[in-house]
Amino acid sequence: MNGSSVSSGTTADGTAVGGAAVGGAAAGGAANRGVVLVRTGGVSLKLNARAVLVGAACAVAALVVSVFAIGGGDYPLSFGEVVRAVFGHGDASTDFIVNQLRLPRAATALAVGAALGLAGALFQSLARNPLGSPDLLGFTQGSTMGVLVAIVLLGGSSLALAAGAVIGGVLTGVLIVLLVGRNGAHGQRLVLVGVGIAAILTGVNGYLLTKAQITEAARAVLWLTGSLDGRDWKQAAPLLVMLALAGAITVSCGRAMRTLEMGDEAARALGVPVDRVRGLLLAVAVLLAALAAAAAGPVSFVALTAPQPARRLTRASGPNALPSACLGAAMLAAADLAGQRLVPGHQLPVGVVTGLLGGGYLIWLLSTERKAGRL
Repeated sequence: MNGSSVSSGTTADGTAVGGAAVGGAAAGGAANRGVVLVRTGGVSLKLNARAVLVGAACAVAALVVSVFAIGGGDYPLSFGEVVRAVFGHGDASTDFIVNQLRLPRAATALAVGAALGLAGALFQSLARNPLGSPDLLGFTQGSTMGVLVAIVLLGGSSLALAAGAVIGGVLTGVLIVLLVGRNGAHGQRLVLVGVGIAAILTGVNGYLLTKAQITEAARAVLWLTGSLDGRDWKQAAPLLVMLALAGAITVSCGRAMRTLEMGDEAARALGVPVDRVRGLLLAVAVLLAALAAAAAGPVSFVALTAPQPARRLTRASGPNALPSACLGAAMLAAADLAGQRLVPGHQLPVGVVTGLLGGGYLIWLLSTERKAGRL
């Protein structure tokens, strides 16, 4: 092919890309744009240095904030004591407090934040709209309806609540995809249909709350605030497994995702199976959002907020999946820490903190989009 070799690869934001490396000139041009080509056998890896640094910085920030969160509470621990206990070098009491009581909550916060950040990046990339988020498109409300059905109508256990959240989110996703049609799962149509479904489900959820007994309503409201209290490895483990699977799928579909952002016609012309890729990635995003809701309740605005700062920090095209996931984890860990420390003697649910901050961000985003003529 005129001396060029076509290879597939992976960008640092967690997406795979394909490109033609034409001798040393192509490699030099990529390097000048902050892209490093690494060849291993017959596979070329495209690493965006800035995206790697942003993702690494967000991951480190998330871990540092989590250590401070673990060290707080009625039995305060220093940063060093927490780190030593995590690596198995603390005394018996410190080991119990850190590894049995506080570490599962911190791990759940990181997993939920990463899942929401990645889900938001996928939704916004597929919809080609910064308002693409499970909070606004109805998926979170669908998970809420599943939980309310489990509480109010079935009197369900914790396992039933988690199952209800996942089933409700998945069924809502299926309904939205059916309503937008085969060629409508992108752009304004997906957003408008999602907002309409969210409004309908909000009304249904309000009705279900009116049918609940006092104890059931109190339990439902506690879940609806979005909280990490009492979370253990049973909530974190399924989400961690889904994150690993979602990461692998995102990498394998990375080139297709970047091509889809150019439009369906261009993607089809380049050989991308548009419907299959979009359906697979929508399924991944819906499952991530549903499992996050099952683990911590409907934590709002993280999925909406995380991808946009990640894109601005990396200055890279594409979904910026890895930086978005790491930034989402850092945001939720910071929100949980703030909830524990803002009001002395009381803990604010993490959903309250993200709602207060995310609402302001949404107003700013809408204003920015309006000024740019996109709304």
